[in-house]
Amino acid sequence: MSPAIIFDIQLVLGYVPWLLFVRSYVLPRLKSMDPAAAQRAIATLHSFRFFGLVFLVPGVVGSHLPAGFAAFAAYGDFATGVLAMLALLATRIRPLFWSLVVAFNAVGTVDILVDYYHGTQLGLAPLAGELGATYAIPIIYVPLLMITHVIAFYLLLRSISPAAGHATPVRMGV
Repeated sequence: MSPAIIFDIQLVLGYVPWLLFVRSYVLPRLKSMDPAAAQRAIATLHSFRFFGLVFLVPGVVGSHLPAGFAAFAAYGDFATGVLAMLALLATRIRPLFWSLVVAFNAVGTVDILVDYYHGTQLGLAPLAGELGATYAIPIIYVPLLMITHVIAFYLLLRSISPAAGHATPVRMGV
């Protein structure tokens, strides 16, 4: 089996265990929490995305990793991580907190989708070995990040939608 096929299989299968885990353990807990507390938990996970800057470190990634992929992935992760940290710092200033929650989830989702697009357009799969020590990021870490972005948006919509039934409205004031 070629490295490109192995990489593609791993990209897809990386979602399966996370979806099973999140559905069974994480989502029920997040749904039972106060909306702000649930978003803080998700923001805490995403605050570690500064780690994506590793795509720019020579020697950690191979010299043939497409620069267009590496730079966008690195800075998109960095921006998402900083926005998530700012959301955590703004917890007591509710309007700012909720704005930052939306911002880090929007930026993070776009980052991942564009990274998948760039990876496809630049032919990353045959060059997957060039990811070097970062190989595990798209296979293990990115699926969890994307799933939690989807959950964050779901929880946001659930908490502000009048049709949500028993949902707790998000208090946007201080």
